[in-house]
Amino acid sequence: MSQARPIWLWLFWALAAAGFIAVLTINLPGQLSVDSVLQLYEGRNNHQMTFNPWIMSWMLGLADAVFRGTGLFVALNAALLFAALAMLPLLRGTRAGPRALVALAFVLITPQIVNFQGIVWKDVLFANLTVAGFVVLGLGLVRRDRPDLRWGALAAAVLMLAVAGLVRQNGLIAAPLAALACGIGEGRRLGWRRGLVLGAGGFVAIVALAFLLGAAIRPGSSELKTTDVGLRVLRHYDIAGAVSRDPSLDLGPIPPQRQAVIRALAPAIFSPERVDTLDSSRDLTRALWQTPKAALAQAWGNMVLHRPGLYVSHRITVFRQVFLTPDIARCGPVTIGVDGPAQIRQALGLTAETSRNAGFLRAYQQAFHGTPLFSHLTYAILALAVLGALATRREAADLAVMGLMLAGLGFAASFFLISIACDYRYLYMLDLAALAGLVYWALDPPPLKFKRRAS
Repeated sequence: MSQARPIWLWLFWALAAAGFIAVLTINLPGQLSVDSVLQLYEGRNNHQMTFNPWIMSWMLGLADAVFRGTGLFVALNAALLFAALAMLPLLRGTRAGPRALVALAFVLITPQIVNFQGIVWKDVLFANLTVAGFVVLGLGLVRRDRPDLRWGALAAAVLMLAVAGLVRQNGLIAAPLAALACGIGEGRRLGWRRGLVLGAGGFVAIVALAFLLGAAIRPGSSELKTTDVGLRVLRHYDIAGAVSRDPSLDLGPIPPQRQAVIRALAPAIFSPERVDTLDSSRDLTRALWQTPKAALAQAWGNMVLHRPGLYVSHRITVFRQVFLTPDIARCGPVTIGVDGPAQIRQALGLTAETSRNAGFLRAYQQAFHGTPLFSHLTYAILALAVLGALATRREAADLAVMGLMLAGLGFAASFFLISIACDYRYLYMLDLAALAGLVYWALDPPPLKFKRRAS
C-alpha cells in the first residue's frame, strides 16, 4: 500500500476533523430524550429499571463516572463515526480527491450527522459501532503487509460488532454478513477452505463475545421481573392490528370476555404509527395484559399460521410507517434539549432547559422534512446503488463495504417483523451506512463495465 500522503488526503482528514468539532460544538453536552435520561440514571446508579439494553446504560455510567453528564459519551460515540470516515481512504490505498471531498462535505451537512450525532440514543451508538466495525474489518482485509495491524483491526471489528449486537439485538444480523465478507476475502487469497474457517470463526467470535459481555456487565440490581415483555408487547400490537382489520378474527385460546373487549376497542384505538395508543384505553390494556401468556402466544401463532394474509397486510401497513414515515413530524425525527421525569432529572442534576443551539438544531432538521435527505427510502436506494457498483469490482475492501450495505438493508428489513412504532431513529443505521458507502465509492469509483455485442 502506498505511503504517499497527497494534499487531497490531508484535506479529507481536515474536513472530517472539522465536522467532528462542529458536531460537538453544536450539541454538547448532548440531547437527551426520556429514554436517554432514564438510561443515564440507570448507569449512574448501577440499577436497571427499564427494558432498554443494559449495555447502553452501563456505558453511560462509565463515561459519567469520568466526566459528569453525557458530554464524554457523546464525544466518544461521535469519534467512532468520524474515525471510521477518516479511515475510508486507507481502504483504497490513501486515494482521495475532489470527488471524495464533495461527498464527505455533503455527508457532514445532513441532519443524520448535524442532529443525530449529538443525541444520546442507543440507535446512534448502534449505527456508529456497526459502520466503524465494517470499516476496520475492511482495513484488516487490505493490510496484509502488516500482520499486527491486520489482526488488531479484525479483533476490533469483532469487538465493535459484538457490542453493537448487545445495543440492538436484531443488529446481530451484521455478524454473518461480516463473517461472509471476511470468508470471501480470505478465501480468495488463502483458499476457500481456510476462508470458510476464518469466516465461521469470526461469526462465532462475534456471537460468543456478545454473550460473554452481556453476562459480564449485569446491573448491580434490577426491578425487572421478566425479560420477554418486548415480545409480549409485539404480540399485543399484532393482535390489535389484525382485529382492527378483521374483528371476526379467531382469537381461540383468549378468554371470551377479553376477546369481546379486544374486538370492541381495538379497531377504534389501534394506530399503525405506534403501540402507545393502545394504552389510551384502560379496558383494552387490562384485557391484553391479563390474558395468560400461553393463550396470547397461541392466539398470535394461530393468526400467523392460519391467517398469513391478514398478518402480512397488517405488517406491511406498520412497516410503511417506519420505513417511509409519511408524516415524519409524528415519528419523533430528533430530540433537542433534555426530556424526562422531573424527579429523575432532579436526581441527575439536569434541567429541562434546551441547549444554547436548540433553535438552530430545531430549524435545521425541520428544513429537511419532506425532502429525500430525511427519507429511509432514499438511503435504501443509495445503499443498493453502492452495493451494485462495488459488485462489479469486488476487491477486499469492497467486500467489507458491501457487507455494510447489506447489514443496513437487512437491519431495516427486520423491522417488517418487529416494528411497533414509526420513530425515525429506529432505521438510522441504514441512513448512516449508505452515507459511509457513498464516501467510500467517491474515493475510487469502480469503472463502469459494458458488455460488447457480438459482431
